[in-house]
Amino acid sequence: MLGYIRLEVIRTLRDPGYVIMGFAMPVTMYLLFTNLGVTGDDRALAALYVLVNMAAFGAIGSAFNNGSGIAEDRSAGWLRQLRITPLAPVRVVAGKAATGMLVVLPVIIGVSLSAALLNGVRMEAWQWTSIVLLLWGGSLPFILLGLASGYLFSGQTASVLNIAVNVSMAVVGGLWLPTETFPSWLRAVAEWTPSFGYADLSRKVAFGEAPEVGTALTLTGWLVAFGILAVYGYRRSGRVG
Repeated sequence: MLGYIRLEVIRTLRDPGYVIMGFAMPVTMYLLFTNLGVTGDDRALAALYVLVNMAAFGAIGSAFNNGSGIAEDRSAGWLRQLRITPLAPVRVVAGKAATGMLVVLPVIIGVSLSAALLNGVRMEAWQWTSIVLLLWGGSLPFILLGLASGYLFSGQTASVLNIAVNVSMAVVGGLWLPTETFPSWLRAVAEWTPSFGYADLSRKVAFGEAPEVGTALTLTGWLVAFGILAVYGYRRSGRVG
């Protein structure tokens, strides 16, 4: 199991798509959003607010990129090889999910370092630690959704679908624009999206507030749903592959 995870991590980190879309883009977007046309107190507020949003956006993108590679594995016959090993479907999905957990961490740390070193964001040590851990652990539902997409669709379809879902979650979930600017009906929808709950837990900590239990429960519900979908996708890919 550990050998499988190690192999998958190495393969992902060597993927140019991961480096560009999963790391460089969210860091660049963070610096652009917080340094162009924003001054004074607004800049300090934006630097903190957008820190969480872009770290969340980057982590979701890395999670989906991890899943997109599965569709390519299917066409290359790698999944067929896994099915003749003693690894049970749940363990295969768990191993790929563990890989995803490892590859989302660099972008979270990268955006956080950019905030601290380039934008002068200052927080207590417990806040930095809590934000990184919440963003890291909270990425699991998106990792599982990415896996489900990779198991259920072809390589090209999975890649396009993951990008579309990522952008949609970023927009509707308030990662690109604050939900306070939304119409009331869209704000109500946004609060039920996994991306909103994911970022909101860390935003609360960043501004010295306690995360809401209801938000955590909503994100947990998405985790269970996406986990079931990922296992179903793996089993179905075996029947049709």
